[in-house]
Amino acid sequence: MDKFPATGRPRPRIRAAEYLRMSTDRQIYSIDNQRDAIRNYAKVMGYDIVATYEDPGRSGLSLVGRPGLRRLLEDVESRRADFETVVVYDVSRWGRFQNTDESATYEYRCQIAGVRIEFCAELFVNDGSIGSDVLKAIKRSMAAEYSRMLSNRVFAGQSRIVKLGFSGGGPAGYGFRRLLVDGSGNPKAMLGRDERKGLASDRVILVPGPKEEVSTVRWMFNQFVTKGKTEAEIATALNARGLVTERGRAWTKACVGTILTSEKYIGNNVWNRISHRLLHERVRNPPSAFVRADAVIEPLVTRALFDRAQAIRRARAYLRPDEELLADLTKLLKERGKLSSPIIDAAPFCHSASIYAHRFGSMKAAYQLIGYDASANYRKLDVSNRLKQIRQQVVEELMSNVDKVGGSALYDPKTKLLRVNDEFSIAIWIARYRIIVTGYPRWIFGTAISLGQM
Repeated sequence: MDKFPATGRPRPRIRAAEYLRMSTDRQIYSIDNQRDAIRNYAKVMGYDIVATYEDPGRSGLSLVGRPGLRRLLEDVESRRADFETVVVYDVSRWGRFQNTDESATYEYRCQIAGVRIEFCAELFVNDGSIGSDVLKAIKRSMAAEYSRMLSNRVFAGQSRIVKLGFSGGGPAGYGFRRLLVDGSGNPKAMLGRDERKGLASDRVILVPGPKEEVSTVRWMFNQFVTKGKTEAEIATALNARGLVTERGRAWTKACVGTILTSEKYIGNNVWNRISHRLLHERVRNPPSAFVRADAVIEPLVTRALFDRAQAIRRARAYLRPDEELLADLTKLLKERGKLSSPIIDAAPFCHSASIYAHRFGSMKAAYQLIGYDASANYRKLDVSNRLKQIRQQVVEELMSNVDKVGGSALYDPKTKLLRVNDEFSIAIWIARYRIIVTGYPRWIFGTAISLGQM
């Protein structure tokens, strides 16, 4: 009979559940390996596995994106759970929470509901003794530290890739395309939007796109520098010509401004302008923190033309005093009745929202200076983010359930469709509850569903 370091003495048969969490860092943490270890442990201990909770997602940093663990907690706390023990492979599979108290909280919620957590591959028995609590605390810290170390290694690796002239990720941008190359830099294939490289050793570089887009980029710079046109005027002209952005959308002055300020158009590869690591909020980094490689992309405009564009933008933004910028904002508020970054970017007489945020520290600060209460904007943003999380959770739960019954499910982020067994597609939409003018309740879809894609 196999022996486990944490077995203790075999007891009468006990109904138990297993919790499995996917990982991509090491093969020993594959779902199948975890399940085999847990089943062997249960056999030795005299447990009957009566329920399985599984999270096929990769991240263990938070409860978001982990429908299996959420369902486990709900079943336990609602007393629907028909088991008294949950077996987990080890402490790290329970989660690599950056705050170790969060990991302890979820375990404690199970304990007060009468369900204990056991770790079959750990060298201690999770019996609540001082020794096991100390070891468990150390293991939780190690699990959290592993994520931090992995994040640092990934950042270092990505920085090295960027410094070598390869793409750091993200869309190519208007006028460019992404070219897949092998480890030696030999071209393999042109990547379409949302396509990813298949081999870890492959790399992606930016190359000039269609001639029409390249000439349009040069036209934008010339209009701005030599003709004295504003970003808004250039956007209006592009839309009048029937041209669209790389995302197929109408041009705005913010889109034009992004092109006029991006160093990729003079051949420089710049990365890490914004950081978002280990679930922390996005932060805009100072130029000293940028990771860059100069002259590694075929430029679309000259350095002299680019520098003149930057000088003009700075002069236009800072020659106008704060009072004039705020007056424009007040005028726009009177016209539209509300303010938001898209509304500001679309207004021809206002500077872009990014300039307001930079000049006054944040959009919220600019709003406060003109007496505008933007709390509704931020509430809507919170609701929108929450709806996106709910939708993602539903997708993950569906994929997990399909996988459990032996099927296959692939999610296409471009079409937002879930393809099941390559036979049919599922569209998942979140409908908001509203009371319409007649007083009746309705669930409103924000976007029309295209049955042609189904």
